Amino acid sequence: MSIAGFPTSSDIYLEVDGVRVAVVQSYAAKTTKSSTAVEAFGEAEPVATVPGQAAHVIELTRLYATDEAIRDNIDFYSLAGFSLVICKPDKKIIYSDCQWSAIQESANIGSMVLEKVTLVASRRIETGA
Repeated sequence: MSIAGFPTSSDIYLEVDGVRVAVVQSYAAKTTKSSTAVEAFGEAEPVATVPGQAAHVIELTRLYATDEAIRDNIDFYSLAGFSLVICKPDKKIIYSDCQWSAIQESANIGSMVLEKVTLVASRRIETGA
């Protein structure tokens, strides 16, 4: 659980091949889905809608590299196909097959902190804790 509002590595983290590479202070997730109206000849309104694919966009704030990531000299700019894991008291949310779409860096020299990272995930899975 969090201490003084800051999550521990068991709350929100990035994972690559089962290894935690970064702890995340906070996140904001947005999932959108496009739908298509099915029109029929002679009808004034659509007769149905067909759901489209879901798109998951997650903005992460303050990523801290783990000791393992620092030791392995991980390059966050080359990461692809990783997972974001969010642990809540009653469930775990996993965004998988993630790609980053934006990285904003603002830190002291030599530190492994990224201020904002925007991810796009192909899948969202929710499980019981």
